[in-house]
Amino acid sequence: MDRLQRLDWNHLRAFLATAEQGSLSAAAKHLGLTQPTLSRQVSALEDELSLLLFERVGRGLSLTSAGHDLLTHARAMGAAAERLTFSAIGQQSEISGRVSISASDILSHNILPDVVADLRRLAPQLAIEVVATNQLSDLLRREADIAIRHVRPEQSNLVARRVREGRGLFYAATDYLDRRGRPTTPEAMAALDWVAFGDPEMMCGHIRAMGVPVTPDSFVVQSENGIVAWEMACRGMGVCPMDHMIAARDPRVEPVLADQLEVDFPVWLVTHREIHNSPRIRLVFDHLAKVLSAPVAV
Repeated sequence: MDRLQRLDWNHLRAFLATAEQGSLSAAAKHLGLTQPTLSRQVSALEDELSLLLFERVGRGLSLTSAGHDLLTHARAMGAAAERLTFSAIGQQSEISGRVSISASDILSHNILPDVVADLRRLAPQLAIEVVATNQLSDLLRREADIAIRHVRPEQSNLVARRVREGRGLFYAATDYLDRRGRPTTPEAMAALDWVAFGDPEMMCGHIRAMGVPVTPDSFVVQSENGIVAWEMACRGMGVCPMDHMIAARDPRVEPVLADQLEVDFPVWLVTHREIHNSPRIRLVFDHLAKVLSAPVAV
């Protein structure tokens, strides 16, 4: 019994991550550990409990019945640990420490470096991490302290501020349009080459709904990475949709039919309610709001 009362939280955290991620490699990446380290921590927990918690199924892992029983309690402990962390951050008074910001890869590349440089000048004791991802970071699990999103969160323990109404237009490189000509109607745009972010089929549906009769074959180049896709468009490989805030920074491109084709979208800043009033979180949150809400030249 004494041994069970002294269970190592790191071992339980390794078990919880492995159960939720489904494999040792994914769990190790999630926790920022090497796979051998994580595997040793899970094995140590099994030794401490004298239980088999996982069975290997193909390349993944499956919980045993004992593992399922433990998972409920481990999740409760993990949630309690997260609440404790949030509360501690919220009570800190010094503008120092680490703050992580989650944003899309294209926003992280084009906007956040200047933001981070400003913050470092304002508060040299801050350490800033940029989490560049096109997935929604889970703020409740501390995957980031602050997130920039295009959807309002529904969780009551998250604080959200709508900082901008984004304006999305279609862009192409000036030299590309000089060669191919500038379309005068949405229908004529279908004759141009297109650059896809991710799945062309999905993009095709959205663009056709705007009156541009593109097909999947219209997308001659594509990339899951927004930075790569945008750079290909800037180098004259085709038309690409982009946030005007990003596109206005690059002199190689120009909007196509800006007076006829436009997509508006909200930009939200989101953080956890319990850390929102922490001085360092509030400083970063407010500075991001200021930068993101600034007018963009037409």
